[in-house]
Amino acid sequence: MELRIMSGKLILMGFIIYSYIQSEAVNLSWLVFCLLVYFCVNLAIAIFKKGMAKKVLIILSIMISAVSFLEVHSLFILLLPLNLYECAENMPRSKWAMLVVSVIPVFFIGGHIAAVYGLTAAFHFLLFLMAEHDAARIEKLENHIDQTRKDMQTLSKTLHENEEYIRQSEYTFKLEERSRLSQEIHDKIGHSMTGALIQLEAAKRLLHTDKEKASELLQNAINISKDGIEKIRLTLKNIKPPPEQMGIHRLKLLLDECAARHQIPISFVHYGDLDAISHIQWKIIFENITESLTNTMKYAKATHVSIEIHVLNTLIKTEVKDNGKGQEKIKKGMGIIGMEERAASVNGQVIVDGSNGFSVNTLLPKHE
Repeated sequence: MELRIMSGKLILMGFIIYSYIQSEAVNLSWLVFCLLVYFCVNLAIAIFKKGMAKKVLIILSIMISAVSFLEVHSLFILLLPLNLYECAENMPRSKWAMLVVSVIPVFFIGGHIAAVYGLTAAFHFLLFLMAEHDAARIEKLENHIDQTRKDMQTLSKTLHENEEYIRQSEYTFKLEERSRLSQEIHDKIGHSMTGALIQLEAAKRLLHTDKEKASELLQNAINISKDGIEKIRLTLKNIKPPPEQMGIHRLKLLLDECAARHQIPISFVHYGDLDAISHIQWKIIFENITESLTNTMKYAKATHVSIEIHVLNTLIKTEVKDNGKGQEKIKKGMGIIGMEERAASVNGQVIVDGSNGFSVNTLLPKHE
């Protein structure tokens, strides 16, 4: 805003100088002096944004314009409106009053100067309104930016707190699981092992005096040990997640992360009994899908990727297909060769097709 107002003042000062040269007046030194004083005072007005000092300087500038108008050159009156409008800055109700005040000199100055003054007052009033509107808009945008920055800081802090909460929750869940596992081993297995140990100690004492009783105690210890071993097996079986859960959940997590990172939809469906897929087969499927997605994101320029897992009677088929540009002549790089080697390690194979988009099919034999 200050830049526009100062530019308007400089234009008027240039006009005054030009008019003075054309009029061939003789008091040049006073003209230069008044212009320099006026320029310095108004430069100070631009430096002081707000406060009493700025108001005092504006009044001083008005006085300079008035005195110069009376004593030096009549065109100095053109500088008056802008200073009057500056008095009404940040005072919405005073703007129109200042416009009325700035028009009053028209009735006291005669000749062509009155017309020029009227046009100048009207033009600079519009200039002042535009500058004030832009200043208000800039201030609003700055406030919006500040608020956005604060919101981002708040969100960042909240995100950090949520991440910390998740880490603490995971750690707590691990501790609870360890505590539960420890208690379960103590309750189900500890008592069995203690009972077997007591039976063995008793059999040891009766071994030379009552062999029949010692034999009975040894058999009891064997039965208790078998029961304990079975409880250990059942406990570990219940703790260990089935391979299909580990594989499918890990795969879904990979697909969600890839879709979010690259902003591309990835559809996933599966058919058949996933229990038939072993750990090593899940590992191959996961790594081949990862390699296929990597190639798609780098080269295919696709907008959609579909992934299907079919568990058939004799084989397990995994297909990764995109709707990208495809490739008629396929050159097998390290990625495709690596997928083929992984599949071949369990007597499987990989089939790639680039005629309609790009698809990678991994075929693995189903183990009975």
